[in-house]
Amino acid sequence: MQRKVLIDWFYTPKGRLLKKQEAVYLKQSITVSCKQVIVQIGALGWEDEYLDCSAYEQFYVVDDEQAAWYETKQIRSLSHALPFKPETVDLVILPHILEFSAYKHELLRDVDRVLKPEGKLIVLGFNPWNIYINLQYVKYRKKLAPWLPSLVSRTKISDWLNLLNFETEIASGFNFDKSAVFISDSKKRKQELFVAAYAVKAIKRCYRLIPLKAEKKYRQDLAMAKLVDSVDIQKSHNKKYDENS
Repeated sequence: MQRKVLIDWFYTPKGRLLKKQEAVYLKQSITVSCKQVIVQIGALGWEDEYLDCSAYEQFYVVDDEQAAWYETKQIRSLSHALPFKPETVDLVILPHILEFSAYKHELLRDVDRVLKPEGKLIVLGFNPWNIYINLQYVKYRKKLAPWLPSLVSRTKISDWLNLLNFETEIASGFNFDKSAVFISDSKKRKQELFVAAYAVKAIKRCYRLIPLKAEKKYRQDLAMAKLVDSVDIQKSHNKKYDENS
């Protein structure tokens, strides 16, 4: 499996640095309660570094080959065919799964299906413009594997999510010698070219149309009478009464 290249790379010196930064980011970004449902698509093996698996009773890891942390509840399933009912999940985590998936759009559509309205999505991905990341894949890849994974940029991920009515809440970048850098501000987007990986946190928005009542149509051959103030009518009656008396 191509994604095993990622797992092996995370045990290199630079991989450990990035793993630590992403673990800190996930720990701060997971704000749902212990009773809510969290689904992670793609096992990493160190889920315990950013989530207390014993406290979150409904934390599930979906993966058909890789093994997750032994205390997690793992489900063997395809990433683009999640075994969950519609609108039953509160948070979905995609840790470097899109760049190794041949069904990117199907995966995102299925995530949209299972997420509740106002549910949250966290996407972790490698920066396709970073030369070092591409060279590392070539170094650690398996034989007969493609030369490069289909890395997806942060802006493209945001565009795909916008089409599914997701609103990007915040975007961050990770490097090997710095902590997370926020890149949601347009003035800081130049830094995005130099980061090794990025994170996108989005919210599923559900916009419901409010039906408007049809406008009442009046017949053109009928004219509305001019409304007269009741005070004027009373004055007119008093004047006629005085003249007759």
